[in-house]
Amino acid sequence: MNLNLKDKVFLISGGAKGIGGAIVTALLEEGAIPVIIDPDEKAGAKLLEGSRGIQIPTLLSSEEDSKKAVELAIQTFGSIAGLVNNAGVNDGVGLEKGNPKTFASSVSKNLNHYYELSHFALPWLKKSQGSIVNISSKTALTGQGNTSGYTAAKGAILALTREWAVELLPYSIRVNAIIPAEVMTPMYQNWIESFEQSTQKLAEITSKIPLGNRMTKPEEIAAMAVFLLSEKASHITGQHIHVDGGYTHLDRAL
Repeated sequence: MNLNLKDKVFLISGGAKGIGGAIVTALLEEGAIPVIIDPDEKAGAKLLEGSRGIQIPTLLSSEEDSKKAVELAIQTFGSIAGLVNNAGVNDGVGLEKGNPKTFASSVSKNLNHYYELSHFALPWLKKSQGSIVNISSKTALTGQGNTSGYTAAKGAILALTREWAVELLPYSIRVNAIIPAEVMTPMYQNWIESFEQSTQKLAEITSKIPLGNRMTKPEEIAAMAVFLLSEKASHITGQHIHVDGGYTHLDRAL
C-alpha cells in the first residue's frame, strides 16, 4: 500500500532499535525521511545507511535536548510531518523497590520528553497538519508489579493522547496511542535473560498470548504506527489501539 509518505519528515524517539527501529525501517520503506532521536549511534547508522534520514544522538534527559532535536530537524529538512514518541525504559522502580525520589525520576524520564518533543514540534505540525503517535504499554492497564514509575508514565501517556487529540482538533492534528504487550525487543530479551529459567519463563508468557501463542513482532507495531502517521488514517484520532494478539482483552485461559 502506498501511504503517500515519500519525502515527508518524521521524528522518532528511541528510534535506533526495538519498536522504534522497526518504525524507522517501515518509514524508509515508504520513502519517508526519519529523524532518529536516540543515543545509540551505531544502531542508528546501520538503519539509516544510504538514506536521507539523520540521527540526533541524545538521551532526551532535559527540555533543552528536545528543543535542540526539533531545531536540528528543521534546520536540516525544513518541515515535520509527524512525531512518534517511543523512548522509555521499564526500570523496575516499584512501591517497595523504590522511593519517592526514584519514582519521580522514573516518571520524568519516561514521560517528560513526550510532552517536550510534542511541544517544540507543534508549530511545524500545525503547518503540515501532521500526526502524533504515542507508544504506551499494556502495563498501564494490566499492571506488572515493581514498576510504579514506568506504569505511571505509560498511563499518563494514554491520558495525554486523549487530551492532545482534543486540544489539537482546530489544527487537524491527529493524536493516537499504540499499546503493545509482549514484544521481543533487545530490552525485552535482556529482561527475559535475567531469569534463571529464561526459556521456561518465555514459554509461560507466550502460552498466555491468545492469538498464535507468540510474541508480537516489532514490525507489527511499526505497521500500525506508519498507518496512523499517514493520510490513510485521516479520520482516526484520540484512539488507544492495542497491537498485542489479544493479550490485554481476551481470556488468557483460551
